Amino acid sequence: MTVPTEAGPVRSDGSGHPRRPSALVTGASGGIGRAIAERLAEAGFGLTLSGRRPGPLAEVAQKLAATGAETRTIAADMSSEDDVRALARGHAAHFGSLDLLVLSAGSGTNGSIDGYPVRRFDRQVEVNLRAPFLLIQQCLPALRDAAASRQDRGARIVAIASLTGIASEPGLAVYGATKAALISLCQSVNVEESAAGVTATAISPGYVDTEMASWVHDRIDPADMIEPGDVGELVVALTRLSARAVVPNIVIARRGGTQWQA
Repeated sequence: MTVPTEAGPVRSDGSGHPRRPSALVTGASGGIGRAIAERLAEAGFGLTLSGRRPGPLAEVAQKLAATGAETRTIAADMSSEDDVRALARGHAAHFGSLDLLVLSAGSGTNGSIDGYPVRRFDRQVEVNLRAPFLLIQQCLPALRDAAASRQDRGARIVAIASLTGIASEPGLAVYGATKAALISLCQSVNVEESAAGVTATAISPGYVDTEMASWVHDRIDPADMIEPGDVGELVVALTRLSARAVVPNIVIARRGGTQWQA
């Protein structure tokens, strides 16, 4: 039995009740992650929301629950391997399978290569690359289960990368390098898992109007930055594609003469 929803056909869980699609969203307490969670709630997804701070995370969950969405929260520090593993287990224990994994948590600090502190390098590698790799690894069984139950849609991973992972900018060498590696990781997932219905897409935007981009407000007007909701709309659109469509990377540029500048 299938039941149509905005997120695509949903198969019965065996009891006659439809199994609604579920998503795990990291970095969901604000910025791009929150915008993605809002769009997914509107599209009918059950959500596991994760972030470092329980307070803001609970506020987002409460707002989305008021719309009728099924939400649960798991506070997790992406630099902690134990937290990442617990996050994957927590989603699987509640929802069973996983239709969409959104990797939106990220860390970034600017600075030239000359004299860049190694501890800041390590932090960005931990959060921007190591944690996504580990979370993908831990979530693959649940993603494969979802892909097997919805063979027409499959299951998807979406990783929020950056335009700096494609076109380097001064002062963002480390951040850009971690995002380039994240883009490559998505391509590797596709090579290894897409035949079984699990595909990965990196979304690589220029500056998005979030708190994380506030450090460039002196030279870039927030009104010229990409809206967080634009990224959310693309994530929902990806969930509506057939499992045959593999989208390795989506670049989002700001308007004006900045097409290959973040």
